[in-house]
Amino acid sequence: MAQASARHILVSTEEKANELKSAIENGADFGQVAKENSSCPSSRDGGNLGTFGRGQMVPEFDQVVFSAPVGVVQGPVKTQFGYHLVEVTNRQD
Repeated sequence: MAQASARHILVSTEEKANELKSAIENGADFGQVAKENSSCPSSRDGGNLGTFGRGQMVPEFDQVVFSAPVGVVQGPVKTQFGYHLVEVTNRQD
């Protein structure tokens, strides 16, 4: 069964997600940005969500995690929770 590890940043607006993505692409540390901006409890751990299988996350999130290249920040990804920036840290298909 496919497994992935990922970290994410959850914010309420697409504009904020784009702003943070730009900061990360310009050298800001993903984990630090997550700690300072993400509304998810995972922010305490730099946005780390641990390892999970296909279907354990909401569909929009799941699709990105199981298709995006490892180590490349994706998003904003809109879900019922808000806007996510997602980085797949590891995946085994």
